[in-house]
Amino acid sequence: MTIEEVQNEIIDEFSMFDDWEERYQYMIDLGKTLPLIEDKFKTDDHIIKGCQSKVWVHAEMDDNKVKFTADSDAIITKGIIAILIRVFSNQNPKAIIDSDTDFIDQIGLKEHLSPTRANGLVSMIKQLKMYAIAYQTQLN
Repeated sequence: MTIEEVQNEIIDEFSMFDDWEERYQYMIDLGKTLPLIEDKFKTDDHIIKGCQSKVWVHAEMDDNKVKFTADSDAIITKGIIAILIRVFSNQNPKAIIDSDTDFIDQIGLKEHLSPTRANGLVSMIKQLKMYAIAYQTQLN
């Protein structure tokens, strides 16, 4: 699936819920399905700066696609990173770099987060794209 197809799938899933209580619960459930980072990567080098909670992300290239794993010490944040990893993992670096994240506004996520969590969301996206830029540089 392309990044856009995954984003559209997430938009469709979130549209099934009537209120944000249900959407938060869905995000928590998504967090439980997150491909977890190995303990050896739960280091300061893998922490996303700018998040109120601790969020660790690891990326590696496999067959010219970036694969992400992550974890967080907060359940909502874990759900947020799970959504982002679902969108960006198993994609080529250029697709990640060139993608937009309008789907976040379309599902209403940013407006339902506290300011510190919204800043953390931006930091997560930035870090995932930085990994993609690093891998794209290696491919060139």
